[in-house]
Amino acid sequence: MKRKGGYCLPRHVGSKWSKTKALLEDNRLRQIVLKTVKFNRPQLYNMLNEFGMVYVKPDIGTHGQGVMRVEKADGQFRFQLGRHVRSYASYDLMLRAIRKKTKGRRYLVQRGVHLLTHQGRRFDVRVMVQMNPRQRWETTGMIGRLAAPHKIVTNYHDGGTPLPVPRLLKGHFSEAGMAQHIRTLEKIGVNTGKVMRTRFPGVCEVGLDVGIDSTLKPWIIEVNTRPDPFIFRRLPDQAVFRKIKRYAQAYGRLRRVPQKARLIKRRIR
Repeated sequence: MKRKGGYCLPRHVGSKWSKTKALLEDNRLRQIVLKTVKFNRPQLYNMLNEFGMVYVKPDIGTHGQGVMRVEKADGQFRFQLGRHVRSYASYDLMLRAIRKKTKGRRYLVQRGVHLLTHQGRRFDVRVMVQMNPRQRWETTGMIGRLAAPHKIVTNYHDGGTPLPVPRLLKGHFSEAGMAQHIRTLEKIGVNTGKVMRTRFPGVCEVGLDVGIDSTLKPWIIEVNTRPDPFIFRRLPDQAVFRKIKRYAQAYGRLRRVPQKARLIKRRIR
């Protein structure tokens, strides 16, 4: 899809359900997509019986808003939203409380995995994948997202801390193992970009959130087709952000600032 000033028209796909179904159609990705179903009474109950811990999340939403962690253990039910944990003696009592939070909006139930931690806090990895000027998918950056203390989501806008991926993986992998894992994440990112663009023509960029469990298996948590490029400014290596920005300008997501305007801005500073 062409337009003046770019080689494609960036497309946003909001529904997590639609994106999950697209991933499940791909043989390479199906094995690392977390089981996800539509939220209702029997589905949540069955998922809790199968996995013990799940996440209830809005079908359409950003920044981890509205995401709940729900658990069943020792005959008790509990869910966490933000830092608040609520416990219930029965499933129906908990379900009633959850429904007050969902307010009739479309929600999903996703299998929960126990993520690796750093200094006692959960983390995942944001993998940035873009269509480069040669119109090929390329993994252009990765950044770790460390959850705020006692929070269940890792999003920067909900108190998470962006950190270099090697710093977070160092305590869990050997040097060789870390390098191999990073290459695996790069391939997962490229494959995800290809699938998204095939299913949703016009998609030019993908922000892939990948969690790693205690067995060191990567899991696709979520796919964002309008990822925030500016989080990569938090990396010590600014070359990563510059490349991401350059590609985003090339396909029209970010506006180019004329050289003259940049010089004027510097003078004002």
